[in-house]
Amino acid sequence: MQTRCLLLWISLASVLNAANWPMWRGAGGSGVTSEKNLPVKWSATENIAWKIDLPQRGNSTPVTWGNQIFLTQPLEKEQRRTLICLDRRNGKLLWQRGVKYAAKEETHRTNPYCSESPATDGERVVTMFGSAGVYCFDFDGKLLWKREDLAPIEFEWGSAVSPVIHGNRVYIYRGPSPKAHLLALDKQTGRTLWTAADPPVQTKGRTDGFRGNRDTKYWVCSYATPLVIPHGKGEAVLMTPPGEIRAHDPSTGKVLWSCGGLNPLVYSSPIYGENTVVAMGGFYGTSVAVTAGGQNDVTSTRRLWQTVRTPNRLGSGVVHDGHVYILNTAGILDCIELKSGKVLYSERVRGKGAKQESWSSMVLAGNRIYIPNQSAETLVLDASPKFKIIGINPLDGTLTNSSLAVSNGQFLLRTHKHLWCIGKRN
Repeated sequence: MQTRCLLLWISLASVLNAANWPMWRGAGGSGVTSEKNLPVKWSATENIAWKIDLPQRGNSTPVTWGNQIFLTQPLEKEQRRTLICLDRRNGKLLWQRGVKYAAKEETHRTNPYCSESPATDGERVVTMFGSAGVYCFDFDGKLLWKREDLAPIEFEWGSAVSPVIHGNRVYIYRGPSPKAHLLALDKQTGRTLWTAADPPVQTKGRTDGFRGNRDTKYWVCSYATPLVIPHGKGEAVLMTPPGEIRAHDPSTGKVLWSCGGLNPLVYSSPIYGENTVVAMGGFYGTSVAVTAGGQNDVTSTRRLWQTVRTPNRLGSGVVHDGHVYILNTAGILDCIELKSGKVLYSERVRGKGAKQESWSSMVLAGNRIYIPNQSAETLVLDASPKFKIIGINPLDGTLTNSSLAVSNGQFLLRTHKHLWCIGKRN
């Protein structure tokens, strides 16, 4: 029965992924697409269906449903945080909605407001605007509900966690913050269904070796987006708060199982595949793999491996055919055995742009991995334990910290100046 449930879950995610990209990292939240006719080669003047100018910089990733694209967009001088809706066919602006938020909210200079990507179910669009709250619109831009009463984001690097729509719930991680927590909202009304506070963090004896500026303090934060995975005959909401991996009951928020060993500084989101969860910490962090399932604390019974003082990782990787792939922030691709944690290779991937680091997350299509670097050069790599670069595709060199969205044989990529639609014109 468990296998049947898993196959049904994967099949549903694949069907939704085929034409729509409804959330950050796609319908299943794993960065995996079933599309097979995606472009392999392009440039700023080759294999581009269209591009449009964006009013200001931004780090979020677009989502799509049918003939509409949704993208969060800050208007910093106006102190506005907005959601824009574009025509999927040509990028034409259809509508723009948002809120003015003048209250001071800390963020890093590289992390503009509205770094959260929106989520849609084909009828509504949910977007998070940091401390300004959570807003839900219909496809015509009508405000359906809003939550301006949620706890503010209080962290010096700002916010970037995206919402997840699954079934009748919206899952949100309200952090980073001293009182960060996971919560579920009713999709129809925005009413809070449950909350689950982060676990307490023990900073003494940390294995990551990173304390912060001048060793004055420890960074305790998570920028992970929740992920819905199979659990027994049902599902679980997976989250990596500071310090551990947690699987929550979707109905109540109760922790079904947890696994320790993750450091308290978490940038990337959890990766799931082949009934295995892989979580990766940030700077000098730890990496942990655990067999999904079980009850209560499964650290000693189901944890497969843990590595310490790993390279800095901001983007999220993929699982494929018994291996985990991750592009470290410095632009070095790691291929890791899923069950053992053994690093099979660690190879630098370099384009010609000025910025070769990457903050983006991977997309897996068949045996190909696609991931942009900060110069908006998309690296195309072979998902195999033998290192192989298939191609490196430049645009105009403009900075990007976004990830790719996939839809109808095309990629959408947001840079700090443009939104590009890559592939044959449909």
